[in-house]
Amino acid sequence: MFTTLLLSLSCAPQGDLPTATHHRGAPPNFVIVLVDDLGYGDLGAGLPGIGGRTEHRTPNISRLAAQGLVLTQGYAAAPNCAPSRACLQTGRTTPRHGIYTVGSAARGKPPLRELIPVQNTTVLADEEQTLAEHLRGAGYTSAHLGKWHLGDDPTTQGYDFNVGGNKAGHPKSYFSPYKNDDLEDGPDGEYLTTRLTDEAIGLLGKMEPPFLLHLAYFSVHTPLQAPPQRVKERRAAGVKSAKYAAMVEALDHEVGRLLGALKEAGLAEDTVVVFTSDNGGHMPVTNQEILRGYKGTLDEGGVRVPWIVRWPGRIEPGVSETPVHHVDLLPTLLTLANVEPDEGLVLDGVDLTGLLTGGTGPGARPLFWHFPCYLQGKSDRFEHFRTTPGGSLRAGPWKLIEYFHPGSTAAPRLELYDLSADPLESTDVSAAQPARTAAMYADLVRWRETVEAPVPTDPEPRFEGTGSEETGPEGTEPGATGGGS
Repeated sequence: MFTTLLLSLSCAPQGDLPTATHHRGAPPNFVIVLVDDLGYGDLGAGLPGIGGRTEHRTPNISRLAAQGLVLTQGYAAAPNCAPSRACLQTGRTTPRHGIYTVGSAARGKPPLRELIPVQNTTVLADEEQTLAEHLRGAGYTSAHLGKWHLGDDPTTQGYDFNVGGNKAGHPKSYFSPYKNDDLEDGPDGEYLTTRLTDEAIGLLGKMEPPFLLHLAYFSVHTPLQAPPQRVKERRAAGVKSAKYAAMVEALDHEVGRLLGALKEAGLAEDTVVVFTSDNGGHMPVTNQEILRGYKGTLDEGGVRVPWIVRWPGRIEPGVSETPVHHVDLLPTLLTLANVEPDEGLVLDGVDLTGLLTGGTGPGARPLFWHFPCYLQGKSDRFEHFRTTPGGSLRAGPWKLIEYFHPGSTAAPRLELYDLSADPLESTDVSAAQPARTAAMYADLVRWRETVEAPVPTDPEPRFEGTGSEETGPEGTEPGATGGGS
């Protein structure tokens, strides 16, 4: 595997960073901070337009939000890790690249699954063009740091540098030794989130503008591990999930360091910073008071995530309630970089430049999700699963969720919610709104036909009914690892 490690960099302190020579009018730099499993309401209280948790201290991310545009209706492209990341990298929805979930789509006990789910892909195909590949032709240098989860090596898909990225969906440990073949161990006890920030700051002193820095923190994914002193402080403050709160706080500290390094290097004015999460939060610790659901579900808590975009002097600080989707990020950044995608390439996102810079937004349009997979666990809908195969559609304030049933003649299970009046998705109004439900379902079916989305219809022959049990531990099919799901 070819991997470029930046161990030759001393990761100099911020005071040693050179001053940038980038000039206004040149293509901007891009810094994407992608957090793993950070729920919509898991940042600290006071975040513009969202709120947050009083027990979580995130002053640096709140400062970033105050300096940029907070997209309160920002969505991930999928409810778990790998498909969301593939969509963000390509600007293409899940049926285009075939990455629907993590590992196997047939997760959970076979006697409890009604359908045979679709075949899942776990590696982003070489023919898919990543953001780094699009920008390379315009002279951008690109670096990936942290979680990749789309194959063995991001340098085979356009990135010039890779620090710690491979097929792993979560770290074996947040403390060195990391046991990561693509990241040399640091001193014993070094914290991974700090190390990745050190490496990113070191890169700021090495990469000539314009550049793309994709900093995909493993945090706040499990295992829940944080610097001991921060955990001790959160416990002393009476915080119930002290380790998680400490992880969020440590993440915020490192984001602050990175933003400080951009400013000290004279790069802040010429750099678009995007802060977001790959999906909703981990169920045992995420905030479920703001939105229903969590990672692995099609509920708002599974797919709506923090979205902040900052570009000083070009993006007016504020709050937007316009719904946006991770597939929109690639076409937007290409426009800002004056890069045209290859002729004939189908992108599923829209250009958000007008929305970001105070012009015309994308206008009313539907947003789609396709998740033809099982995820083991529990939810308030399913006794044995977080989700069963399904899909969803948001159009204006309305959201339709479909769960597939076996057989071509069986009626689908449909749920309809008015998010403007019911953001917690507490009341299914499909029966009270039959015409709207039917129209939105027809739109969802047409979209699936357009993108050639596979829908599982074959019954699982081992299915024994929802009350059945199976001897042996709860888990996945043999060989279907859940790493990072």
